[in-house]
Amino acid sequence: MKRIIEYRRLLNITPDTDLNGLKSTYRNLIKEWHPDKFVGDDERKAEAEDKSKNIIEAYHFLVSIAPETKAFNLEEYTQTTTTSGIDDYVYKGQTLKITFQDGSVYEYFGIPKNIYNKFIGSATLVRFARRHIFYSYIYRNVSKQAA
Repeated sequence: MKRIIEYRRLLNITPDTDLNGLKSTYRNLIKEWHPDKFVGDDERKAEAEDKSKNIIEAYHFLVSIAPETKAFNLEEYTQTTTTSGIDDYVYKGQTLKITFQDGSVYEYFGIPKNIYNKFIGSATLVRFARRHIFYSYIYRNVSKQAA
């Protein structure tokens, strides 16, 4: 959740900003902070390079958790969460990263420690996750490994 808040603050957007608003904000910030605008001023150019990298990273991350993106990929996500078992998981700072047996990897944000403890203590991880995690928290597809 902290990362989401930081990225929204960097791009100066609200949680209810739609994908078009996000794209417009991103384009304007990239125009403002493009390193080629600072020819001859090496210090400002280096600052612009760092800033533009952060803006690009924030944009791609926020696009991946946008409601429009989730709706577009819902069928694939539902297929993965209903038919594939959990192969591996990592919990760090309220972020739960789950690797599914089909090769998909998803991150879930804002998972409280008590929910994680119940998850790892459950008899069937995937069953607990289906009931309490998969559709209850903000998530994003991190990758799908080649089969």
